[in-house]
Amino acid sequence: MIMIVGGAGYIGSHVNKFLHGKGYETVVVDNLSRGNVEHVKWGIFRHGDIGDADFLRRIFSEYPVDAVMHFAAFAYVGESVAEPEIYYRNNVVNTLTLLGVMREKGVGRFIFSSTCSTYGVPLQIPVTEEHTQHPVNPYGESKLMVEKILHDFGAAYGLKYTSLRYFNAAGADSDAEIGERHEPETHLIPLVLDAALGRRQDISIYGTDYETPDGTCIRDYIHVSDLAAAHVLALEYLSSGGDSDAFNLGNGRGFSVKEVIVTARKVTGRNIKVAECPRRAGDPPVLVGSSEKIHNCLKWRPVYNELEDIIETAWTWHRKLR
Repeated sequence: MIMIVGGAGYIGSHVNKFLHGKGYETVVVDNLSRGNVEHVKWGIFRHGDIGDADFLRRIFSEYPVDAVMHFAAFAYVGESVAEPEIYYRNNVVNTLTLLGVMREKGVGRFIFSSTCSTYGVPLQIPVTEEHTQHPVNPYGESKLMVEKILHDFGAAYGLKYTSLRYFNAAGADSDAEIGERHEPETHLIPLVLDAALGRRQDISIYGTDYETPDGTCIRDYIHVSDLAAAHVLALEYLSSGGDSDAFNLGNGRGFSVKEVIVTARKVTGRNIKVAECPRRAGDPPVLVGSSEKIHNCLKWRPVYNELEDIIETAWTWHRKLR
C-alpha cells in the first residue's frame, strides 16, 4: 500500500488516480488546509496532519504501508517570503516528523515532490540536475532542506528516496474527474482560462521587455498526468533496487507568456484581454529544464508534448468549475 500525504491536492490527487490505474492500493493523508476532499476519489482517506506523530503512528499501524509519496507542502513563493515560519514549519519540520515515524515503522521508500525552485536563478538553459542549487526564496529553501535531510537519512539509516524536481505543472486529468483548483490561484494557465470564462477582466503580463523572442518570460510546462506517471516509475525504480537520486521533470521546451495566451485563445475560441505590467522581482527570463536523466534512467517520456494539448485538458476541467 502507498501512503500519499497531501493527496487531496492538485498533483497528489492525479498521482492517486494514476496509482489506482496501475493496480496499487493507497491511503491518502491530508489536513485539507489547501486540498479538496472531493478530489480523493480513490483509495482510503484519513484526515490528519503529518506534523502529528501519534496520528501517523496509527496510520502506519492500521495499514500495510510500504512506501510514502509526499505532496504536503505549501507552495506559494510570495507567501513564503512574507511568512517564512509557516513554510519551514510545514515543509521541513513536519516532513522530518513523517520521516522519523517512517523510520520507527520500518518504511524505507520515499518519493518526494521537490521543485526547480531549488536551483534559483538559472545560470544555464536547459537546467540539469548538476546545476548549483541556490534558492532565492524560503519556498525553494524549504524544499532544498528536505532534499538534504533525505540524503542524510539515506546515508545514516538506509532510506531509499527519489526527489522529483518539477518545472511548471499544468493541465488536468483527461477524464476531467479532477483538475487544478487553488485558492488563491497563481498559475498562469488557469488564470488565463479564468479570463476566457469572464471570471477575471484580463490576464496580467508581468514584463514585456525580457531578452526573449517576444519579450515575455519563457517557462517549461509539464502535464500533471505526465508528472503522475513519473512518480510511479520512480516508485518502481526504488522497488527494483534502484539507488536514491534526484530527477528533473519538464518537457524540455519553453513557451512564453504570450504563446500561452495565444494558444488559450485558439483552444477556447474566446477573446482574452491582457494587461501589460512591470516586471516582477526575481522572475528569470527563461526557465526550461532538461529531463534527459529521467528519460535515460527511468525511460520516462511525457505524453503531452504540445502546449495546445495541455491547455485543452485544463479547459475541459475549468469549464466544469463554473
